[in-house]
Amino acid sequence: MNPSLILCEQVGGVAMIRLNRPDERNALSRQMLQRLSENFKKLEDDDDLRAVILTAAGETAFCSGSDIGELAKLSESEAREASVRGQKLCDQIEAFPVPVIAAINGSAAGGGCELALACDLRIASSGATFTLPKTQPGIIPGYGVTQRLPREVGQARALEIMLTGKTLTADEAFKIGLVNRVVTPADLLPEAKSLASEISQLAPLAIRACLKAVRLGLDLSLEDGLALETELFAALFATEDVREGTRAFLEKRSPVFKGK
Repeated sequence: MNPSLILCEQVGGVAMIRLNRPDERNALSRQMLQRLSENFKKLEDDDDLRAVILTAAGETAFCSGSDIGELAKLSESEAREASVRGQKLCDQIEAFPVPVIAAINGSAAGGGCELALACDLRIASSGATFTLPKTQPGIIPGYGVTQRLPREVGQARALEIMLTGKTLTADEAFKIGLVNRVVTPADLLPEAKSLASEISQLAPLAIRACLKAVRLGLDLSLEDGLALETELFAALFATEDVREGTRAFLEKRSPVFKGK
């Protein structure tokens, strides 16, 4: 197992995970999927963590997708296992307890686009592109994008992207709501770090509760979603952070949150 395939560093409450296979356009090998999952797992129980930035080495590719050389050799049963493995990783990212920000520095193709979609927020370099070309070699996306993309951009748009293999520019992705922001290549990481820092200043328990309400609520009826919101809202009033936050507001000062 090559640990350098995925790099992870943490400064304060913000961690940065970087795909590190630039010579292969950061294509997702089985080893990379495993290492990526291991890095997120290590960060899960860090109570001081406030946000994660997911990006990639190099300037031209965030991730070119699954390693086609590996895919070409799969049997039907092995393909099923590969799909489940990729879905579990994307589920792990989507369910991560703090916000995950994708900083997309180039092409996000196939599995790379699926990886970005699993993140909560997406910032794209102006040179970034998004495509799901897997129907061209005779297969479909297998890491969950057939379910996530329609939820993000609507069924008709999602089907057009998947059925045609159309490549979207960063500006096109922004227009349909696939990314939150588009910035210059030089501003990509500073912008992602600034957003992560902004989130880090807010009440961490409230941030986690907000993520839970939105993520779980998407699969609930409006009535059940509202009930979930009420429970999460009420539970926060048993925390020190709510007392500190309301007191600081009344005292016109900046709050000091402890995550308790």
